[in-house]
Amino acid sequence: MSAYDEFAKEKQEIDALLDQGYTVTGMLETLDGAKVKFDGGEPGSVELLLLTADARKYVTTLVFAGLQKAQ
Repeated sequence: MSAYDEFAKEKQEIDALLDQGYTVTGMLETLDGAKVKFDGGEPGSVELLLLTADARKYVTTLVFAGLQKAQ
């Protein structure tokens, strides 16, 4: 699988969770990737492990965009 395909898969998972009403409530960077916690959906909370740097940058950009809207 190419690097873009891996990123596209992770981006799709992020977007699907956000479309279901989840919000990002926590992030933890590890050597294995970034663990992103989503809350607010039907089953409660979901944790997603992002392995690609582009997906980590994407979710971080979404968090900062949300913070700017809140101000």
